[in-house]
Amino acid sequence: MARDYYETLGVSRSAEQDEIKRAYRKLARKYHPDVNQDPGAEETFKEVSRAYEVLSEPEVRARYDRFGEAGVGGAASAGAGGFQDFQDMGGFADIFESFFNGFSGQPGQQRRRGPMRGDDLRLNLKLDFKEAVFGGEKEIKISHLETCPTCTGSGAKPGTRPRNCTTCSGSGQVRRATRTPFGIFNQVSTCPTCNGSGEIVEDRCETCGGSGQKQTTKKLKITIPAGVENGTRLRVSGEGDAGKRNGPAGDLYVYLVVNEESKFRREGIDIHSDLSVSYLQAILGCELEVETVDGKVSMQVPAGTQPNTVLSLDGRGVPRLGNPVSRGKHLITVKVDIPTRLKSGEKELLTQLAEIRGDLVGKNKKEGFLGGLFNG
Repeated sequence: MARDYYETLGVSRSAEQDEIKRAYRKLARKYHPDVNQDPGAEETFKEVSRAYEVLSEPEVRARYDRFGEAGVGGAASAGAGGFQDFQDMGGFADIFESFFNGFSGQPGQQRRRGPMRGDDLRLNLKLDFKEAVFGGEKEIKISHLETCPTCTGSGAKPGTRPRNCTTCSGSGQVRRATRTPFGIFNQVSTCPTCNGSGEIVEDRCETCGGSGQKQTTKKLKITIPAGVENGTRLRVSGEGDAGKRNGPAGDLYVYLVVNEESKFRREGIDIHSDLSVSYLQAILGCELEVETVDGKVSMQVPAGTQPNTVLSLDGRGVPRLGNPVSRGKHLITVKVDIPTRLKSGEKELLTQLAEIRGDLVGKNKKEGFLGGLFNG
């Protein structure tokens, strides 16, 4: 039993022409065989086209509503008017501009039969914190496709050559005509026999099995620029997969993953770290050796330094990417270490100091100001 055309388009029997047109546009885009390769898509497209062919013409639609399929017989195009009123469809033809490279039998673009560029490859490379800061040379191992050395990429056994595909006559494409409500359109698709190459390899190369390519593992040395960050992408030209039919190789993209460092934190081209000093060092000031990415360097802690003061070492940060002469700062946050217990004699000395400074008041004059702080 023939399917109801209204059901096919998903509209009601009282639908206006604009609604029918919109429904058809949507379904045509979805099921056209040039964009939908699923089994049954082409048959669905034909059903949708047939339904629109009938329901888009008021006179034909009226006969269908009254008599069903028997009332429309040989399709709407055989009835009066047919699709001669194509001009009032407005922008409807743009549905098919994405399906075809030309209308009314115009041929589509010819598929390239010549060399094809190989695929790009991606590799994640881990770096230590200092390796990212200063850069350098790293050795990596990759697995990629290279042109088969035995057949030099042809896929054919030495002494033989591929022959032209008889299905597509060497074009790599097959052409078929499809009848639509707008007439007959030529559709071009990849040849299923040669998969678009236009050639058939009868005597295959034993090294590569006829693919013209061979999987190979190799080592490479790459240069890491100074100042790279986590997620930086480096391109190594020509180290991707080899191209087909002696086409150029793709590229290798190396994505850098920088390991965290317990001593340092990075923000842009600046490096941050913490420095613990005693309360006496903070009060009196001192000169200390601090750890930097360049090694240990001397730094002056000014007298009276307060907790969480940030001291700066200029030129000890990260080199600016592309300009390694220019470097950021190393910013050091001072952490003052307050003891919870005092050594013998320290409490007495500190109490005397507190008395001199006038820091002892009330009860603390008898017990000592620091007695409430330390259990020494």
